[in-house]
Formats: sequence, C-alpha cells, structure tokens
Amino acid sequence: MSLSCPLVSAGDFGSVTVQGAVEFSLRYRNAEELIVTVEQCQDLAYANPRKQRTDPYVKTYLHPDKSRHSKKKTSVKKHTINPVFGGETLKYKMTMDDLKGRTLNLSVWHNDSRGRNVFLGQVDIDLKTWDWGHETLTWYNLQPKVNSIYCIKVVEFIQKETPRGSLVHCLPGVEVHVWLKEARELRKLKPQGVDSFVKCYMLPDTSKKSRQKTRVVKKSQKPVYNHAMVYDGFCAGEVKEACCELTVWDHNKLSNQFLGGVRLSLGTGQSYGKNVDWMESVNEEIKLWENMLSSPDAWVEGEIPLRSSMTPRK
Repeated sequence: MSLSCPLVSAGDFGSVTVQGAVEFSLRYRNAEELIVTVEQCQDLAYANPRKQRTDPYVKTYLHPDKSRHSKKKTSVKKHTINPVFGGETLKYKMTMDDLKGRTLNLSVWHNDSRGRNVFLGQVDIDLKTWDWGHETLTWYNLQPKVNSIYCIKVVEFIQKETPRGSLVHCLPGVEVHVWLKEARELRKLKPQGVDSFVKCYMLPDTSKKSRQKTRVVKKSQKPVYNHAMVYDGFCAGEVKEACCELTVWDHNKLSNQFLGGVRLSLGTGQSYGKNVDWMESVNEEIKLWENMLSSPDAWVEGEIPLRSSMTPRK
C-alpha cells in the first residue's frame, strides 16, 4: 500500500510548497542561556509566485510554551529566497533541566506588509536528546507543519523465517530484507542537483558488516535507488530489539553532507534490556516496523518523512 503524498503546507495566509533549508547552530552558555545562531537559508519558496518575491525571517519557540515570551525573531531580509542573516542570535534564559523538557521549533516565514505572513517551513529539535557538544553551524531541511505530509518513499521490508533445528540453542533463521526504492524533494546543494546515496545500519550492530550502501545517483533531487539489502542471523523475537537506521548523503570527495534520515524500530528506548539513545523512532517509523513484525513473509511498504537531524549514536 502506498500513501498519498501532498507536498503543500498551508501557512496563516496562502500556501506554498515547502522547500529549501536553513543553517543554524545551538549552544548553551554559563549554565543559564540557550543561544540559537541563525546564519542563512537556501532555496526558499516564493511566497508570492506571481511577483517572484519572498521577504523571509526566522522565528523560534521553545515548545510546549507557545506564548509571546517564548517567541523570538530575526530581522527581515527583503527580496530574496537565499537570505543571509549573518549569525543573528536568539537567546533564552533557562536552566538545562528546563531545556531538556522542551522542543526548539524554528520556522521560516515571509513577512507581509499587511500582516498576512506566509509559512515557508520549519525544523523541530528535541532538546532532551540533543548533543550539546555539537555547536557548529549545520544545514537542516525545512519541513511542512505537522498536519501536512512530507514524504520520502523509503523502504519495504520482508521478515522471513526458516526452520530451526533446536529448541535449546538459538539457530539464526530470521532475515530482514530492505528494499530502498527512491527519495523525493532532496535539498538542492548544487545547481545541477545532488549526488546522493543511502547508508543503512541494522543497530545495535555498527560494524562494517552491518553497514550497507546504495549506489550514488548523480544530479537528482528525486533519485531512484531500487536497491535491496538483506540482514540475516536473527533468532526468533530478536528483530523487535533492532533498529534500521537509514541516512541520505550528498556524495563529496572531501566530506559527504547529511541530507536526512530515518530510524525504524519499536521506539522503546531499550535494546536487549539496555537503555540506548538510538531506539527513539516515532509515528510512521514505529508503525512501519510494527506492520513488518506482524506480517512475516510479506512485503510491507511505507513512505516515511526524512528527519532533518539525527541524534548522534553514543
């Protein structure tokens, strides 16, 4: 079953196709202040397509607080879909304990002289799992609002069971098959498009044996990979302890750039009885994994939104 995939997100006034990315960084200083540094945006949508005009600015909240006190804004940049804010800072006075219960919502808007502002995209950062050692400026894909669907057709799975020869000793006989079909609306890093590939790990195994990759698809924001991967060696019941981590990268000779990713698991926070930071799947990610577990020997297809950031594995 394929899911329909509208790529339009409505703002307060009008609607635009959410696209592009925003570059910013987070750091915590003096045990009392969160500093959000906004550098620039790239390839934003036109808020007024007829006039080919966008006057963008960036706004932040610390959810669940949506009050005026929580709202911070940058300056407005006129007539550009590639605004440069030059390191403008948005600051919050708050203890680390309070921050860990919050989600940073950073959104980009078109400023209208009549107050009819148009939503251009957003990024949500869960501060509970944020790596506070990561303070460098980083690009994040802009996403539509939660009630819209920004889809990437990611994977299909089949769990195949083979006969076991013993009830005492566990003979590995369960396989997970991953069929990576395609991606859509990847962030445009180069004029001719990105040279993308997908990397897969079946956690908790982070060895070279676990790592599998697709070929590089060049100069495309809508790459078709059509690549199959097989992970075997599971015993009965062990697949529910695993997490399939898929990340999309722009291939570069010097350093590959992260474009997004997903983690498919039950999202329990634990694997084999131990607390792990990567077992944090949500929403469609959990649903697809549950559907696979309940449908052995059958393909289960899904379209999953790419995360704009991934919690680093410890």
